[in-house]
Amino acid sequence: MRTSLLGKFVLAFMLVALITAGLLAISIRLTSVNRLSNLIVDQERSSLQTALIEYYTANGSWTGVVEEWQQIRLRSFPTQASLSTNRRIMTEPNYPPDQNRRNSFGLADAQGMVVVSPDPRMPVGSIVPVDILKTGAPLMVNNQRVGTILDANAPPPFNPEENLFLQRTTDALLLATGGALLVGLIMAIILSRTLIHPLQALTQAAQNITAGQLEQQVKVGAKDEIGQLATAFNRMSEEVARVNQQRRQMTADIAHDLRTPLTVIAGYVEAMRDGVLQPTEERLSLIYTEIERLQNLVGDLKMLTQADAGELPLHPLPIAPHSILERAAAPFQQRAEKQGVRLSVEADEHLPDICVDDARMMQVFGNLVSNALRYTPNGGEIHLAAQGSDGHVELTVWDNGAGIPQEDLPFIFDRFYRVDKSRSEGDESGLGLAIVKALVEAHGGSVRAESQLNKGTAVHILLKPA
Repeated sequence: MRTSLLGKFVLAFMLVALITAGLLAISIRLTSVNRLSNLIVDQERSSLQTALIEYYTANGSWTGVVEEWQQIRLRSFPTQASLSTNRRIMTEPNYPPDQNRRNSFGLADAQGMVVVSPDPRMPVGSIVPVDILKTGAPLMVNNQRVGTILDANAPPPFNPEENLFLQRTTDALLLATGGALLVGLIMAIILSRTLIHPLQALTQAAQNITAGQLEQQVKVGAKDEIGQLATAFNRMSEEVARVNQQRRQMTADIAHDLRTPLTVIAGYVEAMRDGVLQPTEERLSLIYTEIERLQNLVGDLKMLTQADAGELPLHPLPIAPHSILERAAAPFQQRAEKQGVRLSVEADEHLPDICVDDARMMQVFGNLVSNALRYTPNGGEIHLAAQGSDGHVELTVWDNGAGIPQEDLPFIFDRFYRVDKSRSEGDESGLGLAIVKALVEAHGGSVRAESQLNKGTAVHILLKPA
């Protein structure tokens, strides 16, 4: 049978309360009997000691003490007869006042001979061993030991009042144990609910995610481990919803980017098949261009998939940063001059080498410079730079072009994300910056972008030196 978490908490708290209260009650009950018995014996011994010293002082010897023993004991324990207001109890055969402590004490004279026996093992006239005499209470008269009070080996029986006290103590301990169980039950219910309610909310939210409702948020009511779990769940839910939306958008973008060239190819092929168009070299070249576009798109997607899986093949070699930037800028010089854009490179030749795959890094900077040229107007400037930064090498591609709106900046490295949603022609597949990020991170580096609208954009790549 499955037990709920609430039941487990209640059972655990009840067991802890029961075991703790039970052990405490048993300990108090056992020790209270011994302590009460010792207290009674000590009080009676002290009273009897005073009475016997008075007897010896008055008589000069222990002659006649046996006949007077009970009277001496009654005079030394007067409270025993006055503790109870119930005369019937005091006169009952089982509890006569002179019988309660009859064998509690005995008496030995100065030579250690038993005068009054406290125990059948020490008969009158026998000599008490020295070790037993040492444990007895001495009777001193004029600084001389005239006798010793002997203790019985067994504790004295309790009278009705003392038994009543012990019974009330037991009742109080049982009541305290019941109270501890009640408090434990209340605390278990309160504490378990504070834990169970957030867990139930998390369970329901998780079930909603399983049912396809990905946008789930649970209330964070505390900063403890449960609160941290709820916060982590909320972040996970947000990320799952974002990734799912991105996946849907990416699927739509892939379908769109595949449909456009396929539509062009299908249209030309169908027209040629029906004899509407003749298969001229120009038309075949156009079809081949669209096929190349498809191949490039498929190749880019495959590369990103390999990068995600950590299976992208790299062949890193130590390369000087200025060499990478100069070779990356060279293929675009003519296009920049044609657009009236100044393309420059500035890098310290004494920077440490970086260990990278040359072909992959050429692809990275090719995408960055190509983007910069696309959005930098006539008379603008594109600048490639390299500098040291906290033990790393920072490579930067900066332009003073159109810039990127701040609301779009966090997403520019996402796949198929376009700042201008209406532009998808040409080479703008929306994968350029995603490829940049994947390749840089595959080299163990990081990439970030800074931009201001109508003032330009700077992309910073941080790599470890070789």
